[in-house]
Amino acid sequence: MFKRKISKFLFWGIATLFFSVVFFSCISPGIKEEKSCSRKLLADGIKNENQLAEFFLSENPNIPLQKVKSLAKDYIQEAKAEGINSDVAFVQMCLETGFLRFGNLVKSEWHNYCGLGAIDSSKPGEKFPDQQTGVRAHIQHLQAYATTEDVKLKKALVDPRYNWVHKTKLAYSVFDLAGTWATDKNYGTKLDALLARLEQF
Repeated sequence: MFKRKISKFLFWGIATLFFSVVFFSCISPGIKEEKSCSRKLLADGIKNENQLAEFFLSENPNIPLQKVKSLAKDYIQEAKAEGINSDVAFVQMCLETGFLRFGNLVKSEWHNYCGLGAIDSSKPGEKFPDQQTGVRAHIQHLQAYATTEDVKLKKALVDPRYNWVHKTKLAYSVFDLAGTWATDKNYGTKLDALLARLEQF
């Protein structure tokens, strides 16, 4: 009888300990689980508009929160429509515009978020009528790089350089954009570093 009581006690003691370890490890406060952002162009972005905005404002807090969230929302929606990685597109926008500081050939009022068509002072870049159109052009340009000619756009074409790229370029990841999208050989490495920072949000 005494041995049976000890066995029951040990069983419930071990069961309680196991349950406690499993349960509390799942709800430990203050521990933020980091998830990896894909470096592939054709992939699902994992960050929502709040996380993208938080990341952006950590680099440039001078842009109004609502503007950044609106931009992030457009990137998520437009990228999803064309099967493009919204995390990659968003950090590329950050790199190309200096986190919306601009300052090079492209002007902020042009809504050109990826340096589209920006070559020199005689060809400073494409101009788009509003934010959403500019984001859509960026996403379409990435889709042109990431797919072959037989893959069609889901939304109306607004990227004026789309057809040329779709016939001549092909990129699978951010690293393939070095020497193709940009002449900078470290371009992919820079995007990779930004994605690594985004993963912390």
